[in-house]
Amino acid sequence: MLVKVFGSAVYGVDAITITIEVDTPGGEVGVFIVGLPDNAVKESKDRVISAIQNSGFDRPRGRMVVNMAPADIKKAGAAYDLPIAIGFLAATAQLPNEQLHEYVIMGELSLDGTVKPIKGALPIAIQTRAEKFKGLIVPKENAREAALVNNIDVYGVEHINDVIGFFAGDKQLTPLKVNTREEFFDAQNYLDIDFNDVKGQENVKRALEITAAGGHNAILIGPPGAGKTMLAKRLPTILPPLSLHEALETTKIHSVAGKLPGNASLVAMRPFRSPHHTISDVALVGGGGVPQPGEISLAHNGVLFLDELPEFKRTVLEVMRQPMEERRVSISRAKVTMDFPASFMLIASMNPCPCGYFNHPEKECTCTPVMVQRYLNKISGPLLDRIDLHVEVTPVPFSELSSEHKSEDSNAVRERVIRAREIQAKRFETYDGVYANAQMSSKQLKEICVINAVGQNLLKTAMDRLNLSARAYDRILKVSRTIADLSASDEIRPEHLAEAIQYRSLDREGWGG
Repeated sequence: MLVKVFGSAVYGVDAITITIEVDTPGGEVGVFIVGLPDNAVKESKDRVISAIQNSGFDRPRGRMVVNMAPADIKKAGAAYDLPIAIGFLAATAQLPNEQLHEYVIMGELSLDGTVKPIKGALPIAIQTRAEKFKGLIVPKENAREAALVNNIDVYGVEHINDVIGFFAGDKQLTPLKVNTREEFFDAQNYLDIDFNDVKGQENVKRALEITAAGGHNAILIGPPGAGKTMLAKRLPTILPPLSLHEALETTKIHSVAGKLPGNASLVAMRPFRSPHHTISDVALVGGGGVPQPGEISLAHNGVLFLDELPEFKRTVLEVMRQPMEERRVSISRAKVTMDFPASFMLIASMNPCPCGYFNHPEKECTCTPVMVQRYLNKISGPLLDRIDLHVEVTPVPFSELSSEHKSEDSNAVRERVIRAREIQAKRFETYDGVYANAQMSSKQLKEICVINAVGQNLLKTAMDRLNLSARAYDRILKVSRTIADLSASDEIRPEHLAEAIQYRSLDREGWGG
């Protein structure tokens, strides 16, 4: 008997509905799975047969053919175990099949019939609703994630017998309901770290405020123990809260990568990803046999922090250049090309030299000028050009460390950042895909960042003295526009330009003394 069960395949950050056809045509005894399955799918027949037997049902006998359509899309992973098992039972008349066409079913099976969690439950739920299925059956651990999608019944199951009983009419399953908006807005206000934890460093805090207000990239350079990592970790606390759309988009990426914890809800806080410097280029930008999102996509709508930037392999840093410009990454394979979103803010930190004490006010540097230059040359000029703000971080003196004075907290800074972002949102409302000053194209830059004659002379002098590139010129204009927005100024004044120029003081030709 021919039976059709519906599952789903995740490609990129979206899902495609898969029709799983199970037939008993007779002939050579065995289970044959066709439709471009990978090894994990081919091995499912052994898991499925054991799960069926250990759950008190008869194993399939004779010839069983499983076709997974569309046949030109690769099926990967063990998440098809549950729909294949249900198809086997229906095809051998051990389970009614009248309702199977109304549901999408996904889950990995243990040999005892326990249903294990899967990746990508959120995009699967979105696609299930889009194709107007009545409901979605997933492992219990994934039910909360899938239930974030409204107007569809999501059932979480722990054992294959739960699904069998549901379709046989012997067991009642209750769809899980999640108040997405309420949970999202409640979770947004939780901050376990704050800017006022940091003593001193007011100039660096100002630079990070500008970074957050315009969505810019920044690099912090200073000796060990100056507070670079501490400051960078607090950047998400001053960024504008995620919108519901951004949260869904971010959650989809983490769902596909399998990074959501059990019983997870929406990602309510902006991501902060901090990969180790031994990371490979594939792990950073994404890829693999079946392409998966990398760290730059997991940092989408948030912050990617690269600590000790010169220690990263040069090839790893260079593959990041194009995604930083285009805010997405395309992973191409022989038969498929996938796009992953990668709109992140890059925050990097580094020591000024191998020993870390070059230009230190108190400690003496033990590195030769050649060693310093070789160390700094690990970062290419084109990558450095894509970083808008270069910020020197100096050690905090004892008088400030021991002071009882409380500096501004993150909420106060965030309010200013939000006001600046609101100005930018209004400015770019007619431009598709542009939300912050850092995303401006060259054409938009000419229209929006107009400076007077005094500003032109100031910028010309800086370009000549620092030997800045054309891209650095654009970056200065973008940062000065953000500084003007923070001061609620309609025009870019010379003082805004002067502050922006000082954040290019670590540009290529100025390093190493």
